[in-house]
Parts: sequence; C-alpha cells; structure tokens
Amino acid sequence: MKISFIGCGNMGFALMSAALRQSGKERTQQNISAADIYITDADSEKARNAAALIGAVFIKSNIEAAEKSDLLFLAVKPQILQGVLNEIAPVVKRKKPMPVLVSMAAGWTISKIQSSIFNESEALTSGGIPVVRIMPNTPALIGKGMIAVSSSPEVTPAKILELKKILENAGIVDLVDEHYMDAVTGLSGSGPAFVYLFIEALADGAVRAGFPRDKALLYAVQTVSGAAAMVHETGKHPGELKDMVTSPGGTTIAGIAALEDGAFRSTVMKAVEAAWKRSKELG
Repeated sequence: MKISFIGCGNMGFALMSAALRQSGKERTQQNISAADIYITDADSEKARNAAALIGAVFIKSNIEAAEKSDLLFLAVKPQILQGVLNEIAPVVKRKKPMPVLVSMAAGWTISKIQSSIFNESEALTSGGIPVVRIMPNTPALIGKGMIAVSSSPEVTPAKILELKKILENAGIVDLVDEHYMDAVTGLSGSGPAFVYLFIEALADGAVRAGFPRDKALLYAVQTVSGAAAMVHETGKHPGELKDMVTSPGGTTIAGIAALEDGAFRSTVMKAVEAAWKRSKELG
C-alpha cells in the first residue's frame, strides 16, 4: 500500500509516524515501509526534513502525491483545501482504482470534498469518490490521540480496516457518523488546548501559594494525567470520582466553590461550543 501526505504539519507528521509504528506482523500484512510513504508540502524544505526524519520519500508536488498513492492524506488547513483539491482533481479522476482521500480539514464535509473533484454528472457515471474524514488531535504525536473517523459509501470495509490499523498507532480510533464531526472537532480536536490551559492554571495557583514553579508544573501534570486515568480505568462517572475527593467542609469543596463562582463548567461548555461553531463555519 502506497501512502501520500499533502502537508506535513504536526498532525500530518504524527500520522506519518503512526504508519510506521507497527509490529513486524502488521507490517507484513499491510506491506508498509518508509519507502511506501511520500511527503509533500508547500514548504519543500519542511517536507524534505520530515521525510528524512522517518526515512520516507520526499516528492515535489501535490499531483505527484496523488499519482503515487492508494491512501492520500490531505493534511492541510481548511482554508487551502479547495486549492489542493482543484490541483489533484484531474489525477484522482483518471487514476484506477481511485486513491482514498483522507481529509482532516475541520468543517469540510465528505460531500463537499467529493463535489470539489467531480461535478454531479461525473459522479453519476463514475460511481463517486472514496473519501474518509478524520479528526485527530495533537496527542497523536505521542501515540495518545483520539481520532474520529467517518467515510463515504465508496470506501470498502477492507480499506477502512487498513486505515484503522494505521491510525491506531496514533491513539484510540472511533468510527462515528459524519454529522458528529464538528462536535468532535470542538471536543477532542480543540480540547487539548483547553486542558493545557487548565494545567497551566493549576500550576500558577500553586506558585501563587508559594510552591516552586518546576514542582508545581510536575504536580499539575501528574494530577491531570492521573485523574483522567481514573475515569478511563474505573469506568466511574467523573461526578462520582469528584465526590470521592470532596469531604464535607474540606479543602476540595472550598476549591470547587471557587470554580463555580467563576462559572467553570459553563465556561468550558462554551469553549467547546465556540470551537464546534467555528468548525461549521470553516466548512
């Protein structure tokens, strides 16, 4: 299987690396090696460096990426995806079998991507374009990502399975109906930034209380990591776990009261909602 990446930003590079983080058995089954991965970017030097880091093949153009690929990752910003699609459309239309287009552009629906390649009459005679829409997040860089996947009917179950095996090396993969993808963008796509802000604020609070900065950050990181693991591994509702920490008249309830005075939960909900709305606007 040949895989091309148009764009090699953080997310693109994370998924390129994931394609190679496989056991020997899986690699034999999927027949993927570094020589099967092609990388291009508007910044040629950036693409050349990314290819060198993982042993992949640097190529010079989006057209060449489309020509060489079975899976074609569109790892570009939503604002420039239209231009990329216009450029690769002639190749995609004539290539048999067509490459599966894998887009991570926020807001861009599967149908919009397809209609940017084929007009309506072409789609009727050609059977449509296989498109997968994914929404990964930055923890995929360390194999701890959350990756939502939805696909068009033209993508075969076998191709979905191949893609899933690749993406699972970057984190948890979940197949979802496409109409959830904007909400996913607001939650897991943008969510890491909200969590980083919370970690920073926790550490700042401890520094304000006189704790050294380096220790404050270490404690904040481990606290958030451990709390997340408790939810994941116990299966308990976060509210139940919160109550386990919250003694009557104690320190934790005093802190929770301060958070509620600042409309903490409402503000977080509004942050996810704002990101969700922006995702829809980008489409």
